[in-house]
Amino acid sequence: MNMVANNHLEGVNSKALTKARQKEGRLFFNLSLPSLITILIVVFIPVFWLSSLSFFDRAGDFSWENYDRIFQSQLYIKTFIVTLKISFITLFFCILLGYPLCYWLSQLPDRLAGILMVFVLLPFWTSILVRTYAWLVILQRNGIINDTLISIGWIDEPLQLAHNLTGSIIGMVHILLPFFILPLFASMRSIDTNFIRAAISLGSTPRGAFWRVFFKMSLPGFFAGTVLVFVLALGTYVTPALLGGGKIQMLAQRIDSTIMLYSNWGAASALGVVLLILAFATIWIFNRAFGIDKLFMR
Repeated sequence: MNMVANNHLEGVNSKALTKARQKEGRLFFNLSLPSLITILIVVFIPVFWLSSLSFFDRAGDFSWENYDRIFQSQLYIKTFIVTLKISFITLFFCILLGYPLCYWLSQLPDRLAGILMVFVLLPFWTSILVRTYAWLVILQRNGIINDTLISIGWIDEPLQLAHNLTGSIIGMVHILLPFFILPLFASMRSIDTNFIRAAISLGSTPRGAFWRVFFKMSLPGFFAGTVLVFVLALGTYVTPALLGGGKIQMLAQRIDSTIMLYSNWGAASALGVVLLILAFATIWIFNRAFGIDKLFMR
């Protein structure tokens, strides 16, 4: 008898819980509806409209001409290669500089780590244009770096650090590095160091404990920062345009020149669609390769 009553009570509680969740879901949807409509109007509709232009030629007829031109032109193919090359190199240096820095910050006391993180966030308080021009001043032939190296006798002639690939990568690493540090630092600060001590006490070496425990637990922030930096690098415009000196042409610059010089909105829109596909493909590849969605499920 008690068992029947308990089963009936569990069924009633389950139905009540289901209704409560449905009510909560409807409430959440109603509260989110104004934001969803705003995002639809401000973001998605303009993107869809611009994307639709890529499927029409100059005469206004439906055509694949713009996409055919992209994949048949050596100039566009070279632009894609340069864009991917710079994005991967930028990501490599962001990981090389950002991971050790985040690890060091995560081991500091909260107060000191918070103070030092202010210096990481300082670049966000200055315009990208201003920061890029600052690097242009620093890296030019008569800049601080060349003058210092010449004065101490390390070099005889100024190094070509600006208006080339080197300058573009330096500027992009400086601008995108905080986007790698922020999610990774948040992930590292949430790791309980007792797990590492437990691994060492169970016979693991400090290096082994780091790779098997700490590194694996930091992967959600690591991959979040990696995807963020790479996607942002794909669409960077200002920094390579100024520090590249016209010698470096990435996709965003090619889109700009296609509109400004040739007024070809269809071709520029097709390039934008390809760039968007590259960004989504990057996220999909990382998710398939590393299971990013599973990393965040704890």
